[in-house]
Order: sequence, then C-alpha cells, then structure tokens
Amino acid sequence: MTPGGCERIHCLVKFTLFPLLFALFTSVQAQDSPPPLKPLPPLPKEESSPPASVAPQSVVDSAVAAVDHLGSEVVQGRYQAAVDSMNPLWKERTASRMGGMKKLDEQLSAVADQMVSQGIRILAFKPTGTPQALEVGPGKKTEVIDGVASEVLIYTKWLVIVPTVKTFQMRLKNEPKPVVIESIGYQVAISDKNKQEWTFIDGSGTSLNELRSLFINLPADLKLPPLEKREIR
Repeated sequence: MTPGGCERIHCLVKFTLFPLLFALFTSVQAQDSPPPLKPLPPLPKEESSPPASVAPQSVVDSAVAAVDHLGSEVVQGRYQAAVDSMNPLWKERTASRMGGMKKLDEQLSAVADQMVSQGIRILAFKPTGTPQALEVGPGKKTEVIDGVASEVLIYTKWLVIVPTVKTFQMRLKNEPKPVVIESIGYQVAISDKNKQEWTFIDGSGTSLNELRSLFINLPADLKLPPLEKREIR
C-alpha cells in the first residue's frame, strides 16, 4: 500500500458512486452525500424451518461461473448486465428506500455516464476464495405419505456467497496518474432450485442484518466474507 494509502482510500473512496451502486457492482462515492435511505420494511416471520441439505457441487460451480460472467460483462462496460441481474427482491426493497421503482430505474440508467464523468474504469472483477452455499426461501409442497397427502416444508432457493476481487481505476484532482484500487468483497447469488438462473446482491451495499431481513432462515452463526479496499498503485 502507498504511504498514507488508508487515509487516501478513506477520504476518497467511500465506495458508492451514488446511492444506487451499492446494489450493483462497485462502490465509489461522489463528494456530495445523499440523504439517508429509508429503513427497510419488515418481512413476515416464518413459522418454522424445513431440514437443510447440502448444495450439490454443480450448484456452487454454476453460481461461481455466473459471478465470473457478470464480472466479465462489467469489465467490458456492459453495466446494464449488472442492472438486469439484480436480485428482484433486493431491487424491490431498494426501490422502497429510494422513493419508488421509477426513481431507482432512472438512477440505474445513469450508471455508465456517472462512471465516465468521474473517470472510473473497472479493470477486473473475478470470483475468488471459497463460496458458501445455503438454502433459503422456505415453502411448502404436497407429498403422499402412507397414502395420505400432506404438506411438507421445503427450501425453494439456493443462496451462494461468492467472494470476489475487483480492481478499478479512478482519476483524482491534483494527481498526475490514475489511482488503482483493489476491492475485496463478495456477491450473493440467488437462484430457484433446479433452474440455476442466478440474480445478485453486491456485498458492498448490504449487511448481514439486511440479508437476514430478506432471507430470514440464514444460519445464526453465518459469517460474511470481509470487505477490504486498498490502493495498489
């Protein structure tokens, strides 16, 4: 890390391009901070939890590959891919905090222009480390047990936490060369079971409590990957 790197990053990189990018793929904040977001609306409590099962390796591999593809799209400047693949539940909850879906979509559509105007370029975005796979989305299905149709509790979705490393470049005032920042974080990949069609929540824009508000059966001892940022040159 360069001398004073921690202070530089703390002052210059609070990591939200504007209020929306915490829900996307990067985290660079403009100088003027927006008003605080509204609190998340509560979700109903689940009645009970079905027994959990271990995700097949094919599910984990599929989630990691989807994160890798998302990163490739973003690095190539196809930022709409990040918008299109936002988890719908997370997008709805974010919209409720931003004043409605229309306002959310307006800000999302301006991402590319905001990045260009601030001299931000994403250089790399790759999965790394060991993913964590969990079952979420409690539901019910009907099974015939001893000749009697009965409702049983099941989980309907896979949630895979995929650690990531992003590298991006930004220009700063009074700096002759662009600053390059490495950001360690994670993507939360969610898919209905048996589909492996993944949507995402960027870890830089959420917290464990917020994830619990969306997926109320997350393990009590769940630990999320670290969020770290450093100037690398």
